[in-house]
Amino acid sequence: MDSPGYNCFVDRDKMDATIQDLGPKELSCTELQELKQLARQGYWARSYTLRGKVYQRLIRDIPCRTVTPDASVYSDIVGKIVGKHSSGSLPLPEFVDNTQVPSYCLNTRGEGAVRKILLCIANQFPDVSFCPALPAVVALLLHYSIDEAECFEKACRILACNDPSKKLIDQSFLAFESSCMTFGDLVNKYCQAAHKLMVAVSEDVLQVYADWQRWLFGELPLNYFARVFDVFLVEGYKVLYRVALAILKFFHKVRAGQPLESDNVKQDIRTFVKDIAKTVSPEKLLEKAFAIRLFSRKEIQLLQMANEKALKQKGITVKQKRQFVHLAVHAENFHSEIVGVKEMRDIWSWVPERFALCQPLLLFSSLQHGYSLTRFYFQCEGHEPTLLLIKTTQKEVCGAYLSTDWSERNKFGGKLGFFGTGECFVFRLQPEVQRYEWVVIKHPELTKPVSLESTTILSSPCRSLSSDPADRLSPFLAARHFNLPSKTESLFMAGGNDCLIIGGGGGQALYIDGDLNRGRTGHCDTFNNQPLCSENFLIAAVEAWGFQDPDTQ
Repeated sequence: MDSPGYNCFVDRDKMDATIQDLGPKELSCTELQELKQLARQGYWARSYTLRGKVYQRLIRDIPCRTVTPDASVYSDIVGKIVGKHSSGSLPLPEFVDNTQVPSYCLNTRGEGAVRKILLCIANQFPDVSFCPALPAVVALLLHYSIDEAECFEKACRILACNDPSKKLIDQSFLAFESSCMTFGDLVNKYCQAAHKLMVAVSEDVLQVYADWQRWLFGELPLNYFARVFDVFLVEGYKVLYRVALAILKFFHKVRAGQPLESDNVKQDIRTFVKDIAKTVSPEKLLEKAFAIRLFSRKEIQLLQMANEKALKQKGITVKQKRQFVHLAVHAENFHSEIVGVKEMRDIWSWVPERFALCQPLLLFSSLQHGYSLTRFYFQCEGHEPTLLLIKTTQKEVCGAYLSTDWSERNKFGGKLGFFGTGECFVFRLQPEVQRYEWVVIKHPELTKPVSLESTTILSSPCRSLSSDPADRLSPFLAARHFNLPSKTESLFMAGGNDCLIIGGGGGQALYIDGDLNRGRTGHCDTFNNQPLCSENFLIAAVEAWGFQDPDTQ
């Protein structure tokens, strides 16, 4: 027990019961790919001595700002900042948002040291305005630091990382909120069964997903969080999304077989994470996390940028509580001839989070505006995205979420041309609920991402490149970001005077004639869907819905 990991800040009795110092004592590899494999396999997880050395090396190699506070700075300022306060009575900096310091087997002195270090960090990083993950990071690093000053230096290097391609932890409310929205988008894409459960048991699914960082930085037991942190230091922020998605998958697996009795799923997930050892080992959690086939870091960065842009447009740049929009559409404000409140709530839970903040706005109704495709376009132009709902004379209900303004059809000079992005999806509600997304989302192996700097544009489905990278979206994504085997995987939406088409390649997901009277549906390559209703159908009603910012109502 003489390794640097066991020092005066640790409750040794608790540590002895948590992890034994049994593993190898040296690490010789230098190649990133080998480090990734060793981190995922837990090579240094059983040795406090080795883990301490690896952390020291990985954190030392983080590219940082030219002037980054080090251990000597801590020694100079800690007395002035702490003053005569006892460690236990020290307040936490405002940027941790009242987050509790995880105990992580620290003794009373260790918990006080975390508070001292956090206050000194706040003094040296006035630009850090919101960082609730930091107490957990400091508490863990204290295990592998000789003293408070060394722990302070390590935490500062993580905060001072200046490599834009290696995001570490969120340091502003805007970054934190957009990360929460991005996580919600990823759940929507990659954990559809869990997402369906969240929608069913929570009044506001967005608030559930806003808790995702707390699962990792606070609720996970020490030996689990340390394993996640091992990989995080090697691979970066994307690891956090992976592990949180895996947690939700395991929660769904356990919870789906039980009666839905609790009215607080947010608290239920926290409890599940605290007691996760009853369900899954750290190895199985990481195995599940890395089995999820996420898009590349570049694509996820674009999604994060889009969410940040949406928040900025709503004026959210500093610490202010987001006004959550309940996915349960209020009955008194909602009326549709095609769907009810519950069905619209289900559809709203599928849309990207930056639009789930908006309220539904009826743009077109065939019963009000007439059965005219020309009038449909007139009512919908200027709105992006839109939601198309169709009710057949057989009382079947289907539709599509359409990412792009219908005015884009005018760029093809009167000819029928496809446009839109990979955020489009089609669905049916009656007789059963089923959603079909862009085939690339389900099967990313179909494609290899292309460089964002590339100016090659694949085909008409894509817009021209913008100088603003946040406009080069839609996240999940403009088809130009992918090397697709053929154009048929990116035929999202098309509109002419005589018809409207959603999805293409080997068939069409939806075809509607110019009089909005007849339609057909079948399998298409874009969405790999089953027919959304009877293959040839007569239309009883068509509606188009937009997304209204609640601040403009």
